[in-house]
Amino acid sequence: MIVSMKNGVTLMHRLTLSAALPLALIACNSGGEAVASGEAATEVAAISPVDRLPFETAEVAAFDEPWAMTFLPDGRALVTEKKGVLKLVSFGADGKPAMVDVSGTPKVAYGGQGGLGDVVLSPDFTNDGYVYLSFAEAGEGDTSGAAVARAKMVTSADGSASLKDMQVIWRQEPKVSGKGHYGHRIAFGPDGMMYISSGDRQKFDPAQDLEQNLGKIVRLTPTGGIPSDNPMYDQGRIKAQIWSYGHRNPLGLAFDSAGNLWNSEMGPKGGDELNLVKRSANYGYPKVSNGDHYDGRDIPDHSPEDGFVPPKVFWTPVISPSSLMIYTGDLFPAWKNSAFIGALSGQALVRVKLDGENAEKADNWAMEGRIREVEQGPDGAIWVLEDGARGSKGRLLKLTPAK
Repeated sequence: MIVSMKNGVTLMHRLTLSAALPLALIACNSGGEAVASGEAATEVAAISPVDRLPFETAEVAAFDEPWAMTFLPDGRALVTEKKGVLKLVSFGADGKPAMVDVSGTPKVAYGGQGGLGDVVLSPDFTNDGYVYLSFAEAGEGDTSGAAVARAKMVTSADGSASLKDMQVIWRQEPKVSGKGHYGHRIAFGPDGMMYISSGDRQKFDPAQDLEQNLGKIVRLTPTGGIPSDNPMYDQGRIKAQIWSYGHRNPLGLAFDSAGNLWNSEMGPKGGDELNLVKRSANYGYPKVSNGDHYDGRDIPDHSPEDGFVPPKVFWTPVISPSSLMIYTGDLFPAWKNSAFIGALSGQALVRVKLDGENAEKADNWAMEGRIREVEQGPDGAIWVLEDGARGSKGRLLKLTPAK
């Protein structure tokens, strides 16, 4: 165990937390993100000890500020780095990785929380070869906004890879100042549609403004078109994109085996959330939240009569959720259909038990750093990417059952 002191509070690392154990409070910055954004210190859950972790951790590789990853059908992986690099990673029989840079990535607005973001494959990747990328895109003046593009990935016999015929198919509107709360996670649903989480860009009110697509989850066709069965299809181009609204900084987006859409998002000072995302639903931010503004102003808590959809699970103190994966593998059978969340300020891997449309906190395992991404591997192993902020490398870790 490594013990340190900060602001008079003991921090216990490399331990683990059960949701039922007592919490202590420690200070961190800006909702767990490594960027000065004008948000004051918040509180995160401390770590409580257990005898041993239920998984073994193997360090596989390291990256510069990694943000997301996905596996190809042949077992290779794509990993994004915030500065705009996309890595194609092959795993040898000895487990050692070989990496090449994929050419043709979009130019990104790097800085703060901005840069190259999510990477997902087309549901028909084997036939069409399309890769989807999200990224922060520069606008006029000092503005920026999230964007999603798709391109065909082409590999050569010499091991090189490139993206061809890239096309931007969605943008946050409007582009605004600041470098935070882009969101821009991507998930394809069982309906074949593409869902994108769009952060409020730290501007608060746009999350409730249906004339902007900030603070929303949008639903599009794989080519960026607007499905005719979207709830506000006939109410103008921006409204027509919207599937749900009232979101703050939604950094996790995933479907469960029953087809339910879940999202994890950072609250303000307190009130991190796991939400069951429903058609046309309003999740309340910034009118309601189980946290408060960083300047001390109160935000009313969710209540049964407020007309907004409350989270299924929330965290105060915060964990700073960075990503969301719903486990469907067989390597950890007891965790099948559980939600896994990477925690930044919490420096943990968090498990939430799902039961239909209900959710219950289950485990909070201490890791050795800020967890940016959680992904399921082809063999059912759980893979996590460390954040790699502040000049350090972010490790790629493979978790397998403890022996």
